[in-house]
Amino acid sequence: MRQLLTSLLIGLWVAVTAVTATAAAPPNIILILTDDQGWPMMSEPMHPDIPESATPYFHTPAMNRLAREGMRFTSGYSPGPLCTPTRRSLQNGMTPARQRGTEFKSTWVPADHLTLPQALKQANPAYVCAHFGKWGEDMISTPEQCGYAASDGMTGNVTGGAGPDRFDDAVKDDPKLISTLTKRAMAFMATQVKERRPFYLQLSHYAVHRQNQALSVTNEKYLAKGKPTRQFTPTFAAMLEDLNTGLTQLLDEVDRLGIAGSTHIVFTADNGGNRTYAGTDTTLPLNNHPLRMGKQYLYEGGIRVPFIVRGPGVKPGSVSHEPVAGYDLLPTFYDLAGGQAALPADLDGGSFRTVLENAGEGKVRRALPGLVFHRPHLAPLPHSTIRIGDLKLVVNWKTGEKELFDLSKDLGEANNLAATMPEKTGEMFEVLSNYLKSVNAETLADRPQTKAKKKKAK
Repeated sequence: MRQLLTSLLIGLWVAVTAVTATAAAPPNIILILTDDQGWPMMSEPMHPDIPESATPYFHTPAMNRLAREGMRFTSGYSPGPLCTPTRRSLQNGMTPARQRGTEFKSTWVPADHLTLPQALKQANPAYVCAHFGKWGEDMISTPEQCGYAASDGMTGNVTGGAGPDRFDDAVKDDPKLISTLTKRAMAFMATQVKERRPFYLQLSHYAVHRQNQALSVTNEKYLAKGKPTRQFTPTFAAMLEDLNTGLTQLLDEVDRLGIAGSTHIVFTADNGGNRTYAGTDTTLPLNNHPLRMGKQYLYEGGIRVPFIVRGPGVKPGSVSHEPVAGYDLLPTFYDLAGGQAALPADLDGGSFRTVLENAGEGKVRRALPGLVFHRPHLAPLPHSTIRIGDLKLVVNWKTGEKELFDLSKDLGEANNLAATMPEKTGEMFEVLSNYLKSVNAETLADRPQTKAKKKKAK
């Protein structure tokens, strides 16, 4: 009897120790960042109740797989409506407004502040971090200065094929370097697994940014498929499928390495998609429909993007309507990695770990109640927005006009409630204005002036 009891106690101790060790093991984290991919640019709906949040013409099996095996955030946002502000924001967990980096050019130096790799190493020094693909334009700091052990260097749009001919569709042997990036990522993962080291991998694809590039065989498939259902070209659809082929290889490698159960995979984009492409049928729905506008603008079409998370503790096929943004990733990853010490007070993001682990329910706690987006130097429309709950305020700094939308009923931002809800409009404007002042954000007044060209004397 005593021997049996001893055996049971030993067995229980081994089981508890194994569970504790597993729970304590830091997870691997993979961030897949696509370029210019709008919210409806998948064949799987980003919102299960909104059919238009998908484009069935596309073939996106890898993205659909992540959605079905993980959690879709129906209100996932990029920090900015164009690439570099978003990429700076991701590295520091701050809004582009705080970074005074709402355009490509900025004096902000990411390496002078806590970066995502540094935060992970603070949580656990064993982390090895890599960045492959598009780093960004005018980033100032290199990936290595930000804490990445491996990278492709100071890459940008031209690296991925956005040269002088970027408006012409093309057939390539390695479109948008999808195959090259996938192989680099897979080799990095295999090395870390072999060495038994936790890793963070940011895979920043050049697709689906112009130039539209695709494999010949994929391009021929879409040329023969028939007319696209929105304002994109067959080559654009082919490029998106080629991107999915690379993502499928990556996901299969995660399975082959036996790390699917200990790896969080986040899939999102740097900004919304282009509304239309030259030579397409303008009578068709715009590419970001049902959202308003697209890349460059702070209406939903420019900043609401695909946002999916798969990993341990995440309920497969779950959906969250809690608004999240790219600048929430640093504190979330730090939390998932087991970070305990308080992060710097100037971070704008909040961890959404509890939302992931509660089937999509819960709230993200941030210093500011809501999400802020800022672009005061956009010549056609210098504007800022704040979203608090379902309400979103858009402010035009040139005219002073304010637009208030209830996104739960008006996803297309067509019904301006500012006149009928003046108190709420004023309240949200005050929160937005106070925040922008507190971080010394750029203003319309300090926009760089373009010198007028002198007329030649006759």
